Amino acid sequence: MARRSSEPPISWLMRLALEKPGLISLAVGFTDNETLPVGEVAALAKKILSRRDTARAALQYGTTAGLPDLRHELLKRWQRQDGTRPNKISAEDVVVTNGSQQLLYLVSEVLCDPGDVVLVEDPTYFVYLGIVEAMGIRTAGFDGLESLKARLQALKNARRMARVKMVYLVTYFQNPTGRTWSLEQKREALAVLKHYERAAGHPIYILEDAAYRDLRFAGRDVPSFKSLDPRNERVAYTNTLTKPFATGLKLGYGILPPPLRRAVLRSKGNHDFGSSNFLQTLLARALAGGQYDRHLPEIAAAYRRKRDAMVHALDGSFPRPARYQSPQGGLYVWVELDAGTKTGAGSRLFRRALNAGVLYVPGEMCYCADPARKAPRHCMRLSFGAPTVAQIKKGIRLLADALG
Repeated sequence: MARRSSEPPISWLMRLALEKPGLISLAVGFTDNETLPVGEVAALAKKILSRRDTARAALQYGTTAGLPDLRHELLKRWQRQDGTRPNKISAEDVVVTNGSQQLLYLVSEVLCDPGDVVLVEDPTYFVYLGIVEAMGIRTAGFDGLESLKARLQALKNARRMARVKMVYLVTYFQNPTGRTWSLEQKREALAVLKHYERAAGHPIYILEDAAYRDLRFAGRDVPSFKSLDPRNERVAYTNTLTKPFATGLKLGYGILPPPLRRAVLRSKGNHDFGSSNFLQTLLARALAGGQYDRHLPEIAAAYRRKRDAMVHALDGSFPRPARYQSPQGGLYVWVELDAGTKTGAGSRLFRRALNAGVLYVPGEMCYCADPARKAPRHCMRLSFGAPTVAQIKKGIRLLADALG
């Protein structure tokens, strides 16, 4: 497994951002520093620690599945967001993990053997691509529903459907493109997968990564894939509490079908036998007391300002062939340059940008290893999460100069 693993891009991107003083990082998906809930977290921690009984309970080990109070709060929150109360899903199906990243790892670990196939959107969350690479899982990329159908049919024709285990999707303000799946698209995708399950001979799961769902600053919320799975059979819903609240708390969660939940809990027990009980206690109180939800409008306003600053700066300085959209949530703007402009880590543009003091994510990192197509090399992912408005404007200007 170690021999299969290359250095995760996120590691060296974060290292560059931290090691080069004055570097404007439009690369790593750090969140806004000024809106971190310092006062709220301090007050919650003080209240937990002010009584010996609550302090001792919080400072002791917890369970592998997670703190019951937190799991109940998370289930209620998902039910409110989706407007559904399916009787086949309970707090028992909620698993708390060390960030949603751990849950992505665990689900992939228990569902897939080396050589199995996971279908992913092209492009997709590049850190997840590191997981499947290390596990020896093969990937098949698709772009849209018709492309998904075509890839599944090609796998069926090649008699490889038995190796297809799941589809991985970032469904809200997708990392890296900022796109959101509509409810109609989700409904059709589920129907497509159920059709091809006959050829696979086993369930094909959807691993729904909803990490950016609470980072919405425009438009209306969309029900999850999980809302279309009332019998709790096909969708593994994953989310995080830390990107919308405080990334340093590092807690995520999932709502999983029972067979998958049992396997994930066995594997998590071998990994760490439970996430931080103190942090779970703190976040359970933040959810129950309303601090979490009261914090969301503040960060939404901050990200809307930063999104506007980035898009306006792109409008004013990037060459006309560049294509990008203004996202309604999340942290990213996806930019497609003309096909002749290379953006990779070894490209002239990347070196010129870095020397000028600005960092971006080369778009080719976000495409899976799929021999059926050549990954585009003229795209970049820009993050407006951590930098200030002034840094965003300057960073885009430096990138435009490097393009010139």
